[in-house]
Amino acid sequence: MPEAEGPTSPMQETSPASVFGTPQVTAVGVPRRQFLFSIGALGLGVSLGGRVLDVVLASEEVDTLARTVDPNHQWVMVFDLRRCDGCGDCIKGCQTEHHLPESAEWIKVYEMHDTQGKPYMMPVLCMECQDAPCVRVCPVQATYYRPDGVIVVDEQICIGCRMCMAACPYGARVFNWKEQTGISPDLYDDRPEFTVPQRQGTVGKCTVCVHHLEADKFPACIESCSMDAIYVGNLITDSASNGRETVILSTFLRDNDAFRFREELGTKARVYYIAGHGQDLDY
Repeated sequence: MPEAEGPTSPMQETSPASVFGTPQVTAVGVPRRQFLFSIGALGLGVSLGGRVLDVVLASEEVDTLARTVDPNHQWVMVFDLRRCDGCGDCIKGCQTEHHLPESAEWIKVYEMHDTQGKPYMMPVLCMECQDAPCVRVCPVQATYYRPDGVIVVDEQICIGCRMCMAACPYGARVFNWKEQTGISPDLYDDRPEFTVPQRQGTVGKCTVCVHHLEADKFPACIESCSMDAIYVGNLITDSASNGRETVILSTFLRDNDAFRFREELGTKARVYYIAGHGQDLDY
């Protein structure tokens, strides 16, 4: 895990603005539309020529797959399980944004138990793996990496063989069994990043709402989460935000002993979890 240079304080408050624009550094606070860039500009993260970008460009999985890398964005997600109460609002927010039927859950929330038998809730979605089995097995290259690290499915190409579903060790993909009806034609979209409606006989999955990120918005799950438990982050600027607070990504992960689900599989997942140690949180 790359470490950030500079101050070690992991948090700054953010104001309720949009997201991800050109940095305009201010003395106090980091507006939400600036967090992915201004963290680096403030000296809290790393520059484009710094270690985070070097790691991304030099990683074996990038070389092996020979894919282009966006020098400005490499997206990750972080779930703070200390805050998640399993309400399912993230699921509903995702379904509403993508016009999915109730049977299609791109985020699944499971009740898990720790070593002492105590229950906790764990959301599971596409892990946006850097070494993704689903990408390797797709026979028609319908599922592929974007330069920013997000994996998408082109449902105009997908043949519905479901090999990607069999290969995914997280059960994160959903087969579209039925034709979706009742959606206004004005909402139709055929982009792999945001396909509406989902095409019958194809496979869909979470895309980190990359269409939102490109439009200076947070993913729908973050906008829906009332517990501020979900963060979206950028490896390049070493920053992440849940819409209320901005954190130094590497410091936040390191100080809170973050882990990746089934890390032993070597998929290099870009979704991290924070289990915590039973401490109380002030939120």
